[in-house]
Amino acid sequence: MSGTRRRPPQRTGSGSRAAAGRGRRRRGGARKRWIDYPRADRTGPRRWLPSWRQALASFLFCVGGVAAAVGYAYATVTIPDPNPSTLLQNNVYYWSDGTVLATDGSVNRENVTLAQVPADVQGDFIAAENASFYTDPGIDPQGIARAVVHMAEGGSVQSGSTITQQFVKNTYLDQSQTLSRKFKELLISAKIGASMSKQQILQGYLNTCYFGRQANGIQAAARVYYGLPVEKLTVSQGAFLAAAVNEPSLLQYADTDPRARKQAQARWSWVLDRMVTTGRLTQQQRARVAAAGFPAPRKWAPGSGLTGQSGYLVQLARSYVQAHDPSVTDSALSRGGYQIRTTFDRRRTAELARAVAKVRADRLDAAHRAADRDVQVGAASVDPATGRILAVYGGPGYQQAHYSDNADTSGVPVGSTFKPVVLASALQYGAVLKPGTPPAPITPRSRFDGDDGIQIKDRQGNYVTDDKDPTGLLHQHNDTPHRWGYITLRQAMEQSVNTPYVQLGEDVGYGDVARTAKTLGLRPESLAAPSAGFYIGTSTPSAIRMAGAYATFAASGMRATPYSVTRVTHDGAVLPGFTAPAPVRALPAAVADNVTDVLRGVIARGTGTRAQALGRTAAGKTGTTDDYRSAWFIGYTRQLATSVVLFKEDPAHPQLQSLAGVGGLQKVFGGDIPTEIWTRYMRDALTGLPDLPFPAPASLGHGSDEPGLPSPKPTPAPTGHAGKPGKRTTTTVTPRPGLPASGPKCHGHKCR
Repeated sequence: MSGTRRRPPQRTGSGSRAAAGRGRRRRGGARKRWIDYPRADRTGPRRWLPSWRQALASFLFCVGGVAAAVGYAYATVTIPDPNPSTLLQNNVYYWSDGTVLATDGSVNRENVTLAQVPADVQGDFIAAENASFYTDPGIDPQGIARAVVHMAEGGSVQSGSTITQQFVKNTYLDQSQTLSRKFKELLISAKIGASMSKQQILQGYLNTCYFGRQANGIQAAARVYYGLPVEKLTVSQGAFLAAAVNEPSLLQYADTDPRARKQAQARWSWVLDRMVTTGRLTQQQRARVAAAGFPAPRKWAPGSGLTGQSGYLVQLARSYVQAHDPSVTDSALSRGGYQIRTTFDRRRTAELARAVAKVRADRLDAAHRAADRDVQVGAASVDPATGRILAVYGGPGYQQAHYSDNADTSGVPVGSTFKPVVLASALQYGAVLKPGTPPAPITPRSRFDGDDGIQIKDRQGNYVTDDKDPTGLLHQHNDTPHRWGYITLRQAMEQSVNTPYVQLGEDVGYGDVARTAKTLGLRPESLAAPSAGFYIGTSTPSAIRMAGAYATFAASGMRATPYSVTRVTHDGAVLPGFTAPAPVRALPAAVADNVTDVLRGVIARGTGTRAQALGRTAAGKTGTTDDYRSAWFIGYTRQLATSVVLFKEDPAHPQLQSLAGVGGLQKVFGGDIPTEIWTRYMRDALTGLPDLPFPAPASLGHGSDEPGLPSPKPTPAPTGHAGKPGKRTTTTVTPRPGLPASGPKCHGHKCR
């Protein structure tokens, strides 16, 4: 037994198993794995089930990885520049009463400040879109989850995005529905939420939402759905707009489509319920809103654009703005954001258009009379005291493809409506009646040769050559061969006799007449070159400028330059340079008032007698050009000066044509169709205003006559009783205002 070796004791338990494992690993030659997966000590499917330690470690690793990735993405992502389209706005033009005249631009958007949006309307959007807006960090996972569950259960459509997320999507990203875009939206929203105030975010959101009807932003939506500025929206109207944001493509037709109307009412009611739930309305307030009924949007006319006179008014305002602020370029206007308040009177503009339409319908028949085709009308109405352009008629409208503004065109000769300018210049500067002598005083009683076909002399005593034939001498003609003899300038104005005013113009001189024209506001480039025809209207000022010139007579010589814009703002900032032009003294009051007194006679007993139908104190002048290529009437009261021009032009061949035969008339004069339009418009435009008298004209003293005036025949000595020579007496007759002081004898206020 002593030779027998004793075996060492065997270890049992876990140690034995570990040893066995080591033995196995040693036997297999494999090294220990860092992650025991698949699990080596398991067999079958159990080998692929991770231990709880492995599962926890994997979860923590994934969460940490995601957190690290998100943290890195958040740290590296930058807030991009806003989309260029979100920077675009429209330009808004306002009537003088503050209502919207028109908008233009590629995007219908007008940004507003949050302060302009009523608090209840802000509450509509917050209740409908993001009740936790003022407390969340810009993203709301619980809100997203709730929206998903609610929609899955068949509830109404709810937005899963916060207002901040929607602002980010509208302003910085696109509308794609990809996972990467959504992830980027969440990151940027978190950054925006940390860097911008809630007020800034809500303002940006309301300005970038699309509401349907081509309206971007709440201001455009307020106007297109309710015809109101955003400041005047009610909580009920705001609830509808908050509903429209959710389904704009459908709810924009809530005015006409029954299905859209039903959906809009349901969503509107839901928004109001949410206002109660979030504490922004009480049940009593909610009941009052409901009792008032659904705020149906007004009828929508898609693509209405600049119709009627709005296109011409907008173009006038744009031109005025650009002329007074060089920074407002076409490029700047194309980006939008301008709010332009104009002088245009909404009522009077409509009345002027109606007057033109009525007279055209009554007098013209293009369907049956070829001469009535392509007849154009232009008109402008100006306030004499301020120069505000109150109304224009530029043509049938852009919708008729007529883009040229007939009221602002320069290319139509003004004819005899220029004669008052010549008279005003003569009254102020005098006329050289004999070569080498100083200018002699002129008054409306001064007499000039009114016969047809007379030759005209210049200030040096030389005969004037013919404009149409420089090699021949001018024989100036009137409209008729009537032999007037030497007549007063007053009567020559009343009967629109040319020869006295051509000779008077030559005697005054082109320089002084042109100076007076420019002083009255006519643009130098519109004035014709020196010629005999210049004095009877070969110049081509616009209807607006001619109305402004006559307005100076109405204002006793104070010229208020016609203007069309009172205020311009850009993104809320007021631009300088748009204060109203101050009236300036253009003519002595005595000169202007005497011209007015003469022009009253044109209506009282001259070529403008149709204007008597106005039934008010008024003054004016007719005008007709050679070959009847244009016909004018310009008239005024103390409160309003209006010019009307009639001409004919084929749009395909822009050249003035004769008006002969228009309206069935052999000859078309300014005292006919233009005067009828003027009278009809002025009657409506002056409704409710008093009939104000013009100032009595001051005496201009003794005036000189044109040389060659025959001496008056001696008056036979009066005889006493029984045929005895009696004492010769002289009777001085003071003419009634508006009647000639000499010339034809007048009895019973009728001239023979």
